[in-house]
Amino acid sequence: MKMKESKKFLLMLAAFLACFYLPVELLPLRNPVFESLALVRWYAREHVFLCLIPAFFIAGAISVFVSQASVIKYFGSKANKILAYSVASVSGTILAVCSCTVLPLFSGIYKRGAGLGPAIAFLYSGPAINVLAIIMTARILGWQLGAARAVGAILFSVVIGLLMHLIFLREERERKTGDELFAGEIKEERPLFQNGLYFASMIGFLVFANWARPQDPGSSGIWASVFAAKWYLASGFLVMIGVMLLKWFRKDEIKDWTKSSWTFTKQIMPLLLAGVLIAGLLLGRPDHEGLIPSCIIAKAVGGNSLLSNIFAAIVGAFMYFATLTEVPILQGLIGAGMGKGPALALLLAGPALSLPNMLVIRGVIGTKKTVVYVGLVVVMATISGMIFGAAVK
Repeated sequence: MKMKESKKFLLMLAAFLACFYLPVELLPLRNPVFESLALVRWYAREHVFLCLIPAFFIAGAISVFVSQASVIKYFGSKANKILAYSVASVSGTILAVCSCTVLPLFSGIYKRGAGLGPAIAFLYSGPAINVLAIIMTARILGWQLGAARAVGAILFSVVIGLLMHLIFLREERERKTGDELFAGEIKEERPLFQNGLYFASMIGFLVFANWARPQDPGSSGIWASVFAAKWYLASGFLVMIGVMLLKWFRKDEIKDWTKSSWTFTKQIMPLLLAGVLIAGLLLGRPDHEGLIPSCIIAKAVGGNSLLSNIFAAIVGAFMYFATLTEVPILQGLIGAGMGKGPALALLLAGPALSLPNMLVIRGVIGTKKTVVYVGLVVVMATISGMIFGAAVK
């Protein structure tokens, strides 16, 4: 007999609270196990309430309020390829999410019938093309790395999406046949502008609630001004969401929305927390050691050899980077002798991938597609790093 949903929720809530209030300061040892527990507590405190929970609700809304016909029209196998890949490749400029927060959104559009190529382009671009992160990269690490990251991330999302589409073309055709027949029977429940405004409000809350503090405490630019007003802006979007739900949506739709959001939570949250634990055990936290000492990593990514670029891409792919944290980490590694080529390789592989991210992707698209996707990211990041390293000598 299956466990009741209420019991599942209580178990998941208990696990989350255990992570949130984990008394790591009381542990007598400072070792990789400590770093693993410290990382999962930090993740629970910094990324669940304001990042993951809104993302789960957005994903649930996609699966309930956006018809399958609409998703297939713009992102399906017969959609305009230029439009589909263009929208997917620049989505990160709006969302500013990390490699884990983007997962519910990716799962939502893929399960509603989006083609594998555009969905993968969205999956990569979501965390990779963050405007604030690119500006910080250019300001702190140099304009060359900032520009290379921006151009590389956009090109990566399109190229990797197209390659995934071509590699799994036959499987995607079989998958789309049934979807398109079913999609034709679905009608929109409300005008497009209402759905669009509703989703824009949810994304607005997600973006402004997670707006990062400027690195320069004395900064008075637009980013600092937005940060000072972030909670007013986020609260405004939250009020708009509430008003729209009362005015435009039926009670049964809202009930279906919460059910769908809960389904995404059950599927994704346990894998994410397990992945964060493992990532912390192996690689530790910024400025703290895991099983793999940071000095070894710093030595391995010096210069611009093939091995240093491959190593940087692989480490970046498996390590978890919260939004914007990759910049200070790279600043430290470059100071320790990291080459410019490996730095770009890590920037192109790191923010878009992580071990927790891979575990969840596998549950959505399967092991084979996940392995190919990760392999493409690592290979392309390596090649880009070598080219960039040779060009900026």
